[in-house]
Amino acid sequence: MVKTQEPAEIENGNMVQLFRIQLRVPEYGWTTQKVFHLMNFIVNGLRAILFGLYKDVFLIRPKALEIVLLDLPSLLFFSTYTLLVLFWAEIYHQARSLAIDKLRPSYYIINGLVYFTQACIWIYMRLSGSPAGEEVAKLFFSVISFCTALGFLIYGGRLFVMLSRFPIESRGRQKKLHEVGCVTGICCTCFLIRCFMVAVSAFNKKADLAVLTHPLLNLIYYMVVEIVPSALVLFILRKLPPKRISDQYHPIR
Repeated sequence: MVKTQEPAEIENGNMVQLFRIQLRVPEYGWTTQKVFHLMNFIVNGLRAILFGLYKDVFLIRPKALEIVLLDLPSLLFFSTYTLLVLFWAEIYHQARSLAIDKLRPSYYIINGLVYFTQACIWIYMRLSGSPAGEEVAKLFFSVISFCTALGFLIYGGRLFVMLSRFPIESRGRQKKLHEVGCVTGICCTCFLIRCFMVAVSAFNKKADLAVLTHPLLNLIYYMVVEIVPSALVLFILRKLPPKRISDQYHPIR
C-alpha cells in the first residue's frame, strides 16, 4: 500500500490558516472563509485516512463500503469548492447591485440534491449488487464535476472581467486579478480532469479509481485533482482579513 503525507500536511495548513483567521477576527463568527478552510481540513483528513490507514483498518471491505469511502471525500470536496463559487457569485452580484438572497439557498438546495441522489445510488448498489450501480455513481460524479468546473468558469470569469475593468491605479486590483485568475484556472482544470477520468473509469475497468486496485496511479490521480489544487488554492488565498479597528482607537491624521 502506498502511503503519503501530502493530505495530512495540507490538512495542517488549513487548520493553521483557520486559527490565524480566528485570532485576527474572532468577532465575525463562522465566515465563508473560515468554513471553506474547515471543510478543506475535513476533506484532506479523510483522504489522509483513506491513503494511510485504508488497508490496515478496513481489512473486510465489501464493495459498497469501498465506494462510500472513496466517494464521500469527493462529495465534500465538491461542497467545499462550490462554496468558493458561491462566495464569488455573492461578490459579483453585490458589485452589480443584483439580488443575492437566492444564492445561498440555491447552494444548500443543490448540495442537498447531490447528497440525496448519491445516497440513493449507494442504497441501490447495496441492494441490487449490480455493476450498473457503480457505473451510474461514476457518471454522476462526472456530471457534477463538469458542473462545478462550469460554475468556476462562469463566476470566476465574470469576476475577472469585472476586476479588469477597474481603473489601473485601483488598490489591490492586480493582486485580485491574479488571485481570481489563478484559482479559476486551477479549479476548472482539476474538475475537468476529474470529470474526464471518472467518466472513462465508468466504462473502462482498467481505469478503476479504487485505491487498492492501482495504489500508485490513484495516488497520482488524487494528487492532480485534489491534493495539489488544494495546496495551491490554500497558498493563493493565504491573505488574512484586515484587523478590526476598535471604536475607541483614532488614528493620527
